[in-house]
Amino acid sequence: MGHQPVEAAPDSPGSSLDPHEDPAHADRLARRAVTVFPLLVLVAGGVGLAMPSAFIDAKPVIPYLLGLIMFCMGLSMTSQDFRGVVKRPWAVAIGLVAHYVIMPGLGWAIAQLLDLSPQLAIGVILVGCAPSGTASNVVTFLARGDVALAMSIATVSTLVAPLATPFLAQLLAGHSLAVEAGPMVTDILKTVLVPALAGLLVRVLASRLVQRCLPVLPWLSAVTVAAIVLIVIAGSATAIKSAAAVVLLAVVLHNGLGLGLGYGAARLAGMDTASSRAMTFEVGMQNSGLAASLAATYFSPLAALPAAVFSVWHNVSGALVAAWMNRRTGARRPR
Repeated sequence: MGHQPVEAAPDSPGSSLDPHEDPAHADRLARRAVTVFPLLVLVAGGVGLAMPSAFIDAKPVIPYLLGLIMFCMGLSMTSQDFRGVVKRPWAVAIGLVAHYVIMPGLGWAIAQLLDLSPQLAIGVILVGCAPSGTASNVVTFLARGDVALAMSIATVSTLVAPLATPFLAQLLAGHSLAVEAGPMVTDILKTVLVPALAGLLVRVLASRLVQRCLPVLPWLSAVTVAAIVLIVIAGSATAIKSAAAVVLLAVVLHNGLGLGLGYGAARLAGMDTASSRAMTFEVGMQNSGLAASLAATYFSPLAALPAAVFSVWHNVSGALVAAWMNRRTGARRPR
């Protein structure tokens, strides 16, 4: 996130794009990111599936890996992310409400529709209850959407996640599984909010040093997300053969309906095309690293499987939808 001319890696919260930089250069960087990152995660998942015994005991490391990702996110934030909230509070509020209503609701509905086991159901619901994934910023740029609005919604959804995510998970899944909302709040504060704020503080105090490191941050975050996926896949390798098909179906439905309903909600609210495109990705794309961490910590590696699959799929689908939107218009990107 942020407004630095950085090569961004999807679903890595250290990613940032400057909508004011050279359009052709930024476009090349963004396209490279949405191509490389899913491949990196696929390779990591393949390694976890092929050699589960080598990584199955690494589950306790996941929260620390997530903390590193969120620290990178904080380092890449700028005051522009927060100014956007002040300039257009209603647009950000609509995006925030749509995100935390549509995706959790879809997660619950899909779990019921597919009659998922309790562990897979909570995994899908946790994906829905997570904040926006910052891959949304990259694909919004590719779709010629409102990047500044996307960044603002992603920032605010992350800041409210310590309260919103546990509350919604307990509300939607507490009837079938014991959801420890209190400890979950504490864990999200420790692994999401505190590292992000620490990164932001370092950015303020050592801006010149951070500026030099910015090009590395997105790819550090990308490798870390891939490591989380590797550990999750290794932990659930024995169950993947029987559950892979239904998990993939759940993820495709969840992500696809989220993208469509996000765009529809924006149009119903009277937003223009660029803002609606931003809403599409801010609603339909999730911080799957957080969902995987919570699922693995409080439930089981099987519960974390939907988040691992989502981490790959939403980058692929986001890139495809963005390319389609890009071709539909020759309009200039919002500035």
